[in-house]
Amino acid sequence: MAHFRDDEAREIILGAYGRVRSDGASVATAFYGPEELEALPRDAVEMALGVGHPIRHAGLRAGETVLDLGCGAGIDTLLAARAVGPTGHVTGLDMTPEMVERARRNAADAANVEIRQGEIEEIPLPDASVDVIVSNGVLNLSTRKSRVLAESFRVLRPGGRISITDLVLEEALPEDVLKSPAALAG
Repeated sequence: MAHFRDDEAREIILGAYGRVRSDGASVATAFYGPEELEALPRDAVEMALGVGHPIRHAGLRAGETVLDLGCGAGIDTLLAARAVGPTGHVTGLDMTPEMVERARRNAADAANVEIRQGEIEEIPLPDASVDVIVSNGVLNLSTRKSRVLAESFRVLRPGGRISITDLVLEEALPEDVLKSPAALAG
């Protein structure tokens, strides 16, 4: 049973991620190696909010086109851009204006990166336009996960890949957690 309507959930998440502030690089250093982090903008490293390292498992190759769903401040977007090189292209997608602004600043020097504002349930890209989709701790925020996956498959080229790191529950959450706006936003 859903405890929040789609529009309520979206507003809660927009508010939470619009206000989030850095708590240092502890999340980034838990998942990424120092050699990966040293060349990234400090803001991208300190605003890492993910739950894993989808780039490590994506098998990115030079020249590929990548979509980062829920890019936040851009840490995975920038790592993907390095992996696909100057002949590749990475689009970071986030619905939070504040995160889009951060990601654009962090990616300002990356010629093969584009940051777009939009929702992962309605990906603003053409059909069959992406080789690889990555996402880090974002799918759990959607109230319409099946829609996110349908949209992902729509924009993937034949033979494309998806690398998602996210939260997994091993047992049901208590009712008070399910009804908590703070828990919804992570």
